[in-house]
Amino acid sequence: MATGNVIHHHHHIAAVCKNRLPAAAAAHQQATTIGKNPHQKPPSNRAIKLAESLSNMLHIHLDTTTAHKTLNRSNLNLSTVHEKHDTPATSPKEDISDKWREFHGSSDWQNLLDPLHPRLRREIVKYGEFAQATYDAFDFDPFSEYCGSCKYNRRKLFEKLGLTESGYNVTKYVHAMSHIDLPQWLEKSHLVETWSKDSNWMGFVAVSDDHESRRIGRRDIVVSWRGTVAPSEWYDNMQRKLEPIGQGDARVEHGFLSIYTSKSCTTRYNKTSASEQVMAEIKKLVKLYENNGEQVSLTITGHSLGGALALINAYESAKNFPGLPISVVSFAAPRVGNIAFRDELYQMGVKTLRVTSKQDVVPRMPGFVLNESLQRFDDITGTLEWVYTHVGVELKLDVRSSPYLKKGLNLVGFHMLETYLHLVDGFHSSESGFRVEARRDVALVNKECDMLVDELRIPHSWYQSANKGLIRNHHGRWVKPVRDPEDIPSPTAVDSRAGGVVEMEYV
Repeated sequence: MATGNVIHHHHHIAAVCKNRLPAAAAAHQQATTIGKNPHQKPPSNRAIKLAESLSNMLHIHLDTTTAHKTLNRSNLNLSTVHEKHDTPATSPKEDISDKWREFHGSSDWQNLLDPLHPRLRREIVKYGEFAQATYDAFDFDPFSEYCGSCKYNRRKLFEKLGLTESGYNVTKYVHAMSHIDLPQWLEKSHLVETWSKDSNWMGFVAVSDDHESRRIGRRDIVVSWRGTVAPSEWYDNMQRKLEPIGQGDARVEHGFLSIYTSKSCTTRYNKTSASEQVMAEIKKLVKLYENNGEQVSLTITGHSLGGALALINAYESAKNFPGLPISVVSFAAPRVGNIAFRDELYQMGVKTLRVTSKQDVVPRMPGFVLNESLQRFDDITGTLEWVYTHVGVELKLDVRSSPYLKKGLNLVGFHMLETYLHLVDGFHSSESGFRVEARRDVALVNKECDMLVDELRIPHSWYQSANKGLIRNHHGRWVKPVRDPEDIPSPTAVDSRAGGVVEMEYV
């Protein structure tokens, strides 16, 4: 990813969060604790509820420097770090076929999160890497005519990103647009002639191969949604309106819903909406494998904005495929909808594991104050359909737990998905320090930010194309390369014979 893009977002967040920190501080501990039952109701005593709410709002504050019972920077053994360079960067894949339903959330991950079961940790990282792939393959270069697209066709995606051992094959790319103005979401090229002026590549659908399916005990369909690089102004614009979804009282944030459902017959890549694209592919895959007599599951993942889209996708999937095991594994996701939306997801059996960080402000948005904590006053106010609420079980991480990460305030770094995956890999329990046996490559943390301690000598924001995408031609001049024809997205075409829409994505 180009360094300039990250710097742009960094300046943006610094300005935005300057005025938000007091609000973020007030909301710091309103989230569910690790492994807490999402269906458990708070005490009914009104006085206790009022006192607790006022106490939280007045006294809780962000703390990024206080001591923590864990390994600290002085314990960092650089020789041990160097020794890990000659060891595998992933944990071994173990057979989970006999317990796949538990790891997929059938019991809301009860007794699996604190301490974190090692096999579940491996699965969480797997889905997180699928979400990270949507960033790593995205063309952020504003001087590219393909800015906003995926740099590779779906058959080459995992090969290019080093995910060939994942055990999954990509079957479909998803593109999205929005009918409302969402700053910092739609990446556009500076050039006049460009692949699309309306759409962005938003993720993919993949399915487990035969070998992986045997290991995990079912045929797993994965939908991975791309998010945003850093929290920026568009979050502020997504706190003003809840729109109905479904037939009941469920409502979701209008900006998220717009990205998920927008389409236009005048566009090249969104004649069908992201919703229609992904639902058609899920339907095709479910039918294919269920007709083969296989057990099928759906796992939806995403980071930040992608986590919000994952939840809306899960809601629609549960409506269309009753009985299908559906789980969401999200990272740094904001609140999405109201209490009725959450309750419908529970009633339909959707399981959600939210991975959050104590230092990340995004999971506290939208609704720093008007959120699920107001349920304490249900006896007084009744159910408030306009209040944002989180869904599911929370695995809360702490940046301070890792001796590899710098201390101090770094809102961009706190939010980065690679920071989250590093913390998941090192998390054992809320009472213990960072795992010494953590295997994930620490250098990945600094791909797009500056979070690692200087002693590790890993440059910040190092992830970018060689020579920033330039190549030397046969005359010795440095030029922008021509993209491989098979990696050029092909627009949606209208099939006049069938009267329908045919998707003609990346050749």
